[in-house]
Amino acid sequence: MILNKSQIDAHNEKGLAKHKKSFDYVSGTIPDAEGIIKKLTDFQVAIPSWALGSGGTRFGRFSGGGEPSTLEEKIEDIGLLHQLNRSSGAVSLHIPWDIPTDAKAIKSLAADFDLKFDAMNSNTFQDQKDQKLSYKFGSMQHVDKAVRQQAVDHNIEVIKYGQELGSKSLTVWLADGSSFPGQLNFRNAFNNTLESLQDIYGALPEDWKIFVEYKAFEPNFYSTTVGDWGQSLLYANKLGDKAYTLVDLGHHLPNANIEQIVSLLLNEQKLGGFHFNDSKYGDDDLTVGSIKPYQLFLIFKELVEGMDARGLNHATDLGWMIDASHNIKDPLEDLLQSVEAINLAYAQALLVNSKALNEAQLNNDVAGAQELLQDAYHVLICVLYLPKHG
Repeated sequence: MILNKSQIDAHNEKGLAKHKKSFDYVSGTIPDAEGIIKKLTDFQVAIPSWALGSGGTRFGRFSGGGEPSTLEEKIEDIGLLHQLNRSSGAVSLHIPWDIPTDAKAIKSLAADFDLKFDAMNSNTFQDQKDQKLSYKFGSMQHVDKAVRQQAVDHNIEVIKYGQELGSKSLTVWLADGSSFPGQLNFRNAFNNTLESLQDIYGALPEDWKIFVEYKAFEPNFYSTTVGDWGQSLLYANKLGDKAYTLVDLGHHLPNANIEQIVSLLLNEQKLGGFHFNDSKYGDDDLTVGSIKPYQLFLIFKELVEGMDARGLNHATDLGWMIDASHNIKDPLEDLLQSVEAINLAYAQALLVNSKALNEAQLNNDVAGAQELLQDAYHVLICVLYLPKHG
């Protein structure tokens, strides 16, 4: 579906008076409301090309009507999202699921919708049609050098597609690992993976970044070759200045302190990208903020504080992307809800009185520190939702 500007303007006009009334209330309650709105306006979250269709589980998939079947249709859907929320101005492509056969035409179509291309994503976690060698026992960790080289060549190919589209980064997620004790030599797997990543790193354009993503488990359940942020950080440090860790909210063991991980990676100047979703048990790919909204706020609090401490631009110096795909919701509705939850958590984090919080921490005022965080979390919810519901 494509909406024109007059349709959107006509819809907005109906609610303009109510919006102005609500904004006057907000701006009279929240310090520097205009400054916060400017930061929210600049903040853009990339939409992955694979999230426009219904997801599924290993038991099955329930497709919905109107799902896009081509890259062009997916870009049109992301263009619609961006028209509606003005916060989804980038596309993240997965290769080989969405190979741009005519990069110039695809780039032009994206520009028509005011879209840019964010990080490119490679795939060495499943075998493709006509693929010469199998990734059944891993890709970059594989005991066979030829399999490792095949995975490296694929990633270099993905970089070339990205260059044609104007992307500036590559995300590498590996399913490599083992399912049974004794199956794998851990040290050899690590070193083989490092050697493969070094080959890919050597092919990076000068102005590109590589994000090394990690995941605690699945599809392998005994060991994962890049299983946590520490292992990812090891790779990033060994690779060089253009290599960073990528945090996915679903890629942790239950009750992991993700906000602390974010803080430390920012401290080491090695946090490069962020994948948003939510989870109850594991990598559930649920709508952002649907399960743990307060944790999302705490994570954003660390993002804001850490980026400010480093003088980083909130909008441009990290890669922001949604990585969720649920099997019973309309994908467009799910993505709209996710972007709204991200913007809300970001706005809440911007409301934290950092000076007062620092004083409370220096004075070991535990209760006071908690109150300051909860005040920032609750005030925006009250301001936004109480006027709506009387």
